[in-house]
Amino acid sequence: MQNDELSILATRVREAAQRLYPDIAAVRRHLHMHPELSYQEFRTTAFIKEYLAKLGIEPEPQLLETGVVAVLRGTGAPESKERKTVALRADIDALPLQEENSHDFCSTEAGCMHACGHDMHTAMLLGAASVLSDMKDELNGDVLLIFQPAEEKAPGGAKPMIDAGLLKRYQPSAIFAQHCFSSVQSGSVAMCKGGFMAAADELYITVHGQGGHASSPHKTRDPILASAHIITALQHLVSRVAPPHEPAVLSIASINGGHATNIIPGKVTMQGTMRTMNEELRSLLHERFEKTVKQVAEAFEVEADVEIRFGYPVLYNDPDMTDLAWEAAKEYLGDENVHPSAPLMTAEDFAYYLRECPGSFWQLGTGLADDKPGNLLHSPTFNPDEHSLETGVGMMSYLALRYLR
Repeated sequence: MQNDELSILATRVREAAQRLYPDIAAVRRHLHMHPELSYQEFRTTAFIKEYLAKLGIEPEPQLLETGVVAVLRGTGAPESKERKTVALRADIDALPLQEENSHDFCSTEAGCMHACGHDMHTAMLLGAASVLSDMKDELNGDVLLIFQPAEEKAPGGAKPMIDAGLLKRYQPSAIFAQHCFSSVQSGSVAMCKGGFMAAADELYITVHGQGGHASSPHKTRDPILASAHIITALQHLVSRVAPPHEPAVLSIASINGGHATNIIPGKVTMQGTMRTMNEELRSLLHERFEKTVKQVAEAFEVEADVEIRFGYPVLYNDPDMTDLAWEAAKEYLGDENVHPSAPLMTAEDFAYYLRECPGSFWQLGTGLADDKPGNLLHSPTFNPDEHSLETGVGMMSYLALRYLR
């Protein structure tokens, strides 16, 4: 495709995204006011279906109780065996968090908030569906629209959708998605080839001892003291087991035990997270984690139960698809608005799609230079710049058009 054709195409998409912005901002605000937790997104599902129906896009049969899948069929090329399908995904669930913003579209649901930008993601994919629906004659293939539930809660919605036959049924040859990041300037994107986001596993430890009077600790088997030493011992796993060049995080983030000043409890529970960027190191740290906990517990004559719950795998961006997304982003946004990203230790269940289908996942900038310190993901004051909706709608639309050519 010639550069002047691409320039014309990008201009058409920009103009469409600009015209659509007020509508998509209103959609985002509606979703923000009515958030729903993972696996409970029934109203959100109905809203998405209604919006797509107005575009003449019929949702496909349900794969899960919540979430929507739809196919937008392009008319820019005749039907053939070589016809491609590109998938675009948005997540639709919210977080169990009480909003502390003061704008006039705050969450109306107590203890529930779109604090990770999934309202933005959903609105942007609906916007892309609208843009592409009006440009079907430029689509040389089909676009699979995936509105996925339950990204925020393990085991997540991506794997159940894949297990229900999503990718086998529609056979996309590439898949793309984006995520709001206030650390990236609004109007720009940041991309990373290869390992981009970490595998995330949940850690659970229960230490069983013998409680008693705090004035006679020698007559007890103190699980609090043992737990303190377990936490300290676990810190060597990253510094002395993981190679220095391999990113890894191990954090014990919760410890609970005891309720009085003069009682040594009989039990302490701890929870934490482990983040790794490759499966070999992940397996090794799991083994050493359990061994360390058990051995320290034995030294203090207490018992320890260990549970490691596997979370999302490493998110690996296909290099070729990331190159394509990078070039498309430069054509659409300009060189100055496309940046390299370092790998992140956050986790995303989009990783499951990328295990089955080549694609890429990038950071969509939603931050401003004068943002308040609390404008962070998973914060009760997360407040992304809404003008980034226009960027996200256009980026998804242009990339789909570009890929299918």
